[in-house]
Amino acid sequence: MENTPLFTNDTIVFGLLMLSLGFVFYTESRPSGFWYKFYKVVPGLFMAYMVPAILTSLGLIAPEWDTLNESNEIVKHKTNIYFITSRFLLPAALVLMTLSIDLKAVFNLGWKALIMFFTGTIGIVIGGPLAILLISIFSPETVGGVGPDAVWRGLSTLAGSWIGGGANQTAMLEIYGYNQKLYGGMVFVDIVVANIWMAILLIGIGKRHNINKWLKANTESIENLKEKVSSFTESIKKNPSLADYMIMLSIAFGAVSIAHLFSGYLTPLFSETVASIENATTRNIFTFLESGFFWMISIATVIAILLSYTKARNYEGAGASKIGSIFIYILVASIGMKMDLKLIFDNVGLIAIGIVWMSIHAGLLILIAKLIKAPYFFLAVGSQANVGGAASAPIVAAAFHPSLATVGVLLAVFGYAIGTISAIACTILMELASATG
Repeated sequence: MENTPLFTNDTIVFGLLMLSLGFVFYTESRPSGFWYKFYKVVPGLFMAYMVPAILTSLGLIAPEWDTLNESNEIVKHKTNIYFITSRFLLPAALVLMTLSIDLKAVFNLGWKALIMFFTGTIGIVIGGPLAILLISIFSPETVGGVGPDAVWRGLSTLAGSWIGGGANQTAMLEIYGYNQKLYGGMVFVDIVVANIWMAILLIGIGKRHNINKWLKANTESIENLKEKVSSFTESIKKNPSLADYMIMLSIAFGAVSIAHLFSGYLTPLFSETVASIENATTRNIFTFLESGFFWMISIATVIAILLSYTKARNYEGAGASKIGSIFIYILVASIGMKMDLKLIFDNVGLIAIGIVWMSIHAGLLILIAKLIKAPYFFLAVGSQANVGGAASAPIVAAAFHPSLATVGVLLAVFGYAIGTISAIACTILMELASATG
C-alpha cells in the first residue's frame, strides 16, 4: 500500500512550510479587512500550526509514508524536518529566549504554576481509567482485548507520552508488553488527540484576557515578569548590525553544539546505570535518563540560564528573542505537518477514548484554575508540560511572551521525572477499569 505525498524532497517541503509561515505573517499584518477580523478571533500561532496540517491532509506533504519496492515489500520513509527543528532550532530558540530571563522573577511566579502542572498530571492519571469506563458503556469491544492485545496495555503508552514524553512512552511499551503490531494505532491516537488539544490551547491564548476575567485570575506576577523583561529590552535596544546577528547565532548554536556533545556522553552513561538497576519497575521509572533529547534540552537550558548572568543578556536588545521566535514558528509548522486531519475518522473508537481522556484532563485543569484563580498561562503551560513535554511546552509559553519560554521547559523537566511512575499508576487503574467494564 502506497501513501506517497506529492512532495517528498525535504528541501521542497521545508520551502512549503516557510511559504505557509510567510502567508500567515503577511495576512496577520493586514491593518484592516477580512484578515484583520479573522486574526482577531484566530491566533496567528494556531494558523502557523494548521496550514501545514491542511497541506498534509491534502496529500501535498507528509511526515512519513510507505512505498512498495520491486519485491512488493513495504518500505517506510519519513521527513527529517521535525527532527532537525526539534534537535537544532528548539534548543537554539530556548537559548536566545532565555538570555534575558530573570530567574528570580520566574520563581516568583509562585505555587500556582506547580499546582496547575500537577493537576494536569492527575488529570491524565485518572482520565485514562474514567475514559475506559465511559466508552465501555457504549462500545465494550473498543476497550477489550486479551493478553498483549489488551487495549489498556496500549493505552499505557499514551499515559507515558502524555505525562513524560517519548522515553516514558517507550518504557510503558516495554513494561506492559503491548502487541507492537498494534502499537502504531496508539501512536496515531497520541498524535491526533495531543495535537487537537494543543490547537485548542493556542486558540485560547487569543482569548486569554476573557478567560482570565472568567477565572478571576491574578496575573500580576506574569505581567511583572513580562514588564521587567520588556523594560530591560527597551533600555538596551539597539539597531542590530551583521556582527550582532552572527554573534547571537554563534551563541545559540554554540550552546546547541555543547548540549549535543554532553548529551552524547551522558546518555550512554546513564543508560548503563539505569540498565544495571535490578528491579524492573525501578529501572523503568528512570528510563527518561536514557533519553538524549532530555539531556540535550536540559543542558541547553542550563547554559542559557548561566549566560543570562553575563553580558550576553544584552543581545536581547539586538533582537535575540525575535530570532528565537522565528525558530519556534518553524518548529510549530513542522509539528503541524504531522497532523493528517483525514485520519481522525479512521479509528473512531480509540480516538474517542483519547478525546474523553483529554477532556477529563482539561476539565480538571479548568476546575482547579477556577478554584485557585490561576491565570490561563498556568493552565495552558501546565497542561503542555505534561502532554507535549519539552518540545511544545515552550511553544505555548512563548506565545504569551518570549520571556516565558523557560517556564515551559522547567515544568516539562518535572514531567520527564515523574512520567513513568505516574503512567504506571494510571495503567493499574486502567487495567482495573477494563476488568470492571
